Amino acid sequence: MSTANHLLAAALVLACSSASAARTDITIGMQLEPPNLDPTGAAAAAIDEVVYANIFEGLTRFLPDGSVAPALASSWEVSEDGLQYSFTLRTGVSFHDGTGFDADDVVFSLDRARAEDSTNAQKGLFAGIDSVEATDPATVVVTLSQANGALPFNLAWGDAVIVAPESIEQAKTAPVGTGPFVFSKWVQGDQVEIVRNPDYWGEPAQLEKATFKFISEPTAAFAALMAGDVDAFPVYPAPENLPQLDADPRFSVVLGSTEGETILSINNKLAPFDNKLVRQAVAHAIDRSAIIDGAMFGYGTPIGSHFAPHHPAYLDLTGNSPYDPERARALLAEAGLADGFETTLKLPPPSYARRGGEIIAAQLREVGIKVEISNLEWAQWLEQVFRGKDYGLTIVSHTEPMDIGIYANPEYYFQYDNAELQQLMVDLEATAEDDARSEILQQAQTIISEDYVNGYLFQLAKTGVANAKISGLWENAPTQANDLTKVFWQD
Repeated sequence: MSTANHLLAAALVLACSSASAARTDITIGMQLEPPNLDPTGAAAAAIDEVVYANIFEGLTRFLPDGSVAPALASSWEVSEDGLQYSFTLRTGVSFHDGTGFDADDVVFSLDRARAEDSTNAQKGLFAGIDSVEATDPATVVVTLSQANGALPFNLAWGDAVIVAPESIEQAKTAPVGTGPFVFSKWVQGDQVEIVRNPDYWGEPAQLEKATFKFISEPTAAFAALMAGDVDAFPVYPAPENLPQLDADPRFSVVLGSTEGETILSINNKLAPFDNKLVRQAVAHAIDRSAIIDGAMFGYGTPIGSHFAPHHPAYLDLTGNSPYDPERARALLAEAGLADGFETTLKLPPPSYARRGGEIIAAQLREVGIKVEISNLEWAQWLEQVFRGKDYGLTIVSHTEPMDIGIYANPEYYFQYDNAELQQLMVDLEATAEDDARSEILQQAQTIISEDYVNGYLFQLAKTGVANAKISGLWENAPTQANDLTKVFWQD
């Protein structure tokens, strides 16, 4: 073969290999932009959707099936009385800025999360910790005030990730973690970009770069998918398009479950909602099926309490609050409100909230409850509703795993104060045996259902859409995350 032919053959081989090489970048669509990027200081699920397992890691972590696995802790031992957990840490781990990870960082992170002035949205996860001690650079001993078999589970939450004192001040805008991806840039109002960490302690990511693109409008989300501007929308906001996308061979549609209890949250301290009869009237005025069909196009499982149907301890309590507008009107009359009343319905941006809010407002009007709708941006919702408690009603999906414990916190935004429920959560923490824990959880579900704390609507389905060549995205959502650690493009 001549030199020219050799060169031509080599060029053809190079061209073919380039054409067939798998992509190493991905663009992920998200409906909500996070208010900041520090998962230890704010409540927004969108934060974890960017940073969980990608940028930040905890001592433990959730796997796609919801089980808990070692992360920055390679193993742990529990004392016979259940009061001490001794965590053995991985060695040779560095934060993205080059500072070393050791036991002092764990002490700093857990003490910061449980401090009196902590802004951690799930501060209750750490309430049972009596002390955190670094016995050597690779060992941390956590001592509890009472036995808690759920500690490894609690430490897998995004709120419990390990941060460093050297970089925590910049976490909101330029987070520094130990994960397989490094923060690159944030174009506010548009996207966050992360890149592969070349010095990651564990199995390196296959993707070299990932971009999280924020698209709030369902119609724009559909257009972006069709145009290829985004490669995947793990929580797709326009369920009405799913049949069309499912029929298109370019896409894969995966329907899974989430931890998202979607509720009509009620301000329990605001009159007249401080009257159980009024809350019960609201519950009977709601037609769950109409909301699931109208807002979610049929995707969602009705719930009657704050608990995920896929959990072994789940009780179907929807029978406590069937759609019965006549009963709702009678309850309002019994409460001295035969002529109804006016209240606010403050809605965050997700389509389930905006669409569901219109349907619920119409249903409440049918029984005499006049609702003034306010559509809020996410930062406004966090400020007014979640932190300010300035609302009558709101709709939100609580995506944290098995978070019924929030009902034991009277300062939580729906301001429910029940000593019996609070004691049950104390008992739950002290109980390790599965059957006994399930019994306590079922008692708790029953109490909040029969107290009509909130209007329980449906469990949010995970309606994911992705390019058919993408592998490794989570099918279900055991926590709020777009975990890209195992994601790759097929050739």
